[in-house]
Amino acid sequence: MVSYKKLLADRLTEAVRKHFHEANCIKFMESNEGFYCDYDIPPLVPKIFEEIGKQISADDIDCVFELRSYSGVYEDDNANNRVLQRIYVTAFPTADEFMEYKNFLEEAAKRDHKVLGNELELFSASNDIGQGLILWHPKGAMLRYILEGFGQKAHILNGYQWVYTPHIGRSELWKTSGHLQFYRETMYNPIVIDDEEYYLKPMNCPFHINIYNSRIHSYRDLPIRYAEYGNVYRYELSGTLNGLTRVRGFTQDDAHIFCTPEQVEREVERALEFSLYILRSFGLNKFQAYVSTRPENKSIGDEKDWEMATEVLKKAVISAGLDYKIDEGGGAFYGPKIDIKLYDSLNREWQCSTIQFDFNLPARFNVFYVGQDGKRHTPFMIHRALFGSMERFIALLIEHYKGEFPFWLAPVQFGVVPIREKHNDYAKKISSQLRGQGFRVELNLDNDNMRNKIKNFQLEKVPYILVVGDMEAENNTFAVRSRKDGDLGAMDLPALIEYLKPQIEQGIPRCIFEDF
Repeated sequence: MVSYKKLLADRLTEAVRKHFHEANCIKFMESNEGFYCDYDIPPLVPKIFEEIGKQISADDIDCVFELRSYSGVYEDDNANNRVLQRIYVTAFPTADEFMEYKNFLEEAAKRDHKVLGNELELFSASNDIGQGLILWHPKGAMLRYILEGFGQKAHILNGYQWVYTPHIGRSELWKTSGHLQFYRETMYNPIVIDDEEYYLKPMNCPFHINIYNSRIHSYRDLPIRYAEYGNVYRYELSGTLNGLTRVRGFTQDDAHIFCTPEQVEREVERALEFSLYILRSFGLNKFQAYVSTRPENKSIGDEKDWEMATEVLKKAVISAGLDYKIDEGGGAFYGPKIDIKLYDSLNREWQCSTIQFDFNLPARFNVFYVGQDGKRHTPFMIHRALFGSMERFIALLIEHYKGEFPFWLAPVQFGVVPIREKHNDYAKKISSQLRGQGFRVELNLDNDNMRNKIKNFQLEKVPYILVVGDMEAENNTFAVRSRKDGDLGAMDLPALIEYLKPQIEQGIPRCIFEDF
C-alpha cells in the first residue's frame, strides 16, 4: 500500500512541473515528521516556492501538510555532483498530530542555540575570521572554562593522565596514520615549513600514540589512559555549517586507552561508566546506546578480535543498564564501537559519546608493550570521545536548558542591584565578598531604575538577583530573588551559602572508581 507521504510527494511533483516542465523527483525520503523531495531544477525563489505550495491538490489524501522550506543540496552529498533543489514537507495523518509538531517547532525555535547564543552574548562567527570558526565571547568562554575544568578534574580524579599536543603535524605522520589516504578530502591544504609539508590535525590519535611510543612500556604500566582537549580542524562544506553543531574548527575531549587483553573488558566498562557519570552531572539522564559491528566489505583485523571486541561492548552497555540497539555493519573499518545518543528536554536525539576499538593504528605505528614472557605484544587501543565536541555539547546544553543553566554552570551566578545610587558602595562590598567566596558576580551600577536593572538580569537568565537598599545595608543582608523560585526574602552571606550548598556541590567532580 502506497503511503500518504508518497502520494503527497507525487502531487508535489505535479505542482513543481507547472513551473519546470521537465522536473523529476530524483530522491524521495520519508521522516517521522514528513518527507523531502530532490529535483534537478533551477534554484528556487520564495515566490515560486509559495506558488508551488498553493498548487498542490491533495483533498483526496487523508493528511494535513505544509511546505516547510527548500535548499540546494549536492546529489548524493558529493560536492563533485550537481546541485539539486530539496523541498521539505511537513505531513501528518491528523490535524492534532500536525499541530503538536508545529508547537514542538515553536518551542524548539525558542531554544535555538544560535539565537540564544547571540542574546546571551555567548559566541559568534565572523566572515572576517572564516566560516565555521567560532569566536567565544566572555560569557561563553566562562561557560567553556567551567565545563572544561569540571571535565579535566574528573578525568584526573578517575585515572586519566592529561596531555597537550600541537595543532599541526608533518605529512609523514598523516601518511603513517592513513589519514592522507582515507580522509584527505576533510583535511585542510598543507602548510609548507622548511620545505616540509604540515597539516592541521583532523584527529588527535597519532599524537597520543607518539606520547605512548616515547618510551618502552611493560605490562605492569598498563592500562595507560591519555586525555586532552584537542583542537582539530576539518573541512566541511559551507552549506552544512550550522552554529556550534557543525563547524570547521572544534575541540574534542579526546582520550585513548592502551591496555592488555586481560584488561580490555574492564576498561571499556570504566570508559562507559565514566562517560555516563559526566553526562549525568550536567543533568542529562536519558540515553540510547548503539553497538556498531564489523562492516561487511571493508574492515581490517582478525575476525576473532572483532567478535571479542563486539561482545565486550555489548557487555558494557548491559552492565551500565542501558537499552541498546545493534547497528549491523556500522562500525568503522578499524573496529566496532559504542555510540551514546542522548535526549534533551524536547526529547530530541543528540550524538554524544563514542567508545571505539582500533585494530588499525597500533599496527601502523608499531605500538607494543613487553609482556610477562619478555616478548613484545600489541596492546588494545580504545578511542573515547565523551562530549563529542565542546562546541556541539555546549549547543546541546544551551537548547536543553533554554539558556537557563544550573547555578554551578552559569557564566554569571549573581546579579547585584543597588536600589539607589547611595547604595552603590554597599553593593560593591557585597559583590566583593561573593567574589572572595569564588562566585561569579555582575554588579549593575548604571544610572537606571531598579526595575530595569532587575529585568536586564532576568533577560540574561542569571540564577540569583541580590537587591540592596537601606534596610539591607543596615542589617548586612540582601534581598534574594531566584530565577526558579522567586522571592526568597532577606539573607546574609553565610545563610545564602548554606542555602546554595547542594547546588554548589553539583559542580564538584568526584572519583567514582575504587580501582585504578
